[in-house]
Amino acid sequence: MSSQETLERLFTETLVKDVMTKALVSVDPATTLNQISKMMAQGGMGSILVKKDGVPSGIITDRDFAIKVAAKDVSLDTHVGQIASFPLHTINATDSILNAAKIMSEKKIRKLAVSDEGKVVGIITSTDLVNQLAANG
Repeated sequence: MSSQETLERLFTETLVKDVMTKALVSVDPATTLNQISKMMAQGGMGSILVKKDGVPSGIITDRDFAIKVAAKDVSLDTHVGQIASFPLHTINATDSILNAAKIMSEKKIRKLAVSDEGKVVGIITSTDLVNQLAANG
């Protein structure tokens, strides 16, 4: 079996639930960017989910801060609901990480919420995929 075939097999057989992060933080859309930035810094997080009507429906990422906030001089008193990306892109926990990589590539995103039976249960990032590749490549 070639190394290419081995990698394809690894990415096809490894499930999203096996590499995702289960610790999730979510906020109300009225939370300010100042509060979000402090939460991210203190928790070492690259993203926070935004809930509408109690359901995760969007995401704010560290990249959003660079592109949508800092580059445009947006006030940190702005509500996260005005900056976050909607809708929340999801993948099923039992999908392969190859499928996760394809979705991220197609949508030009770096993070996917992970759902199980309709409920968000984790997040998978491009870093998770690279770490999996490095550990097994």
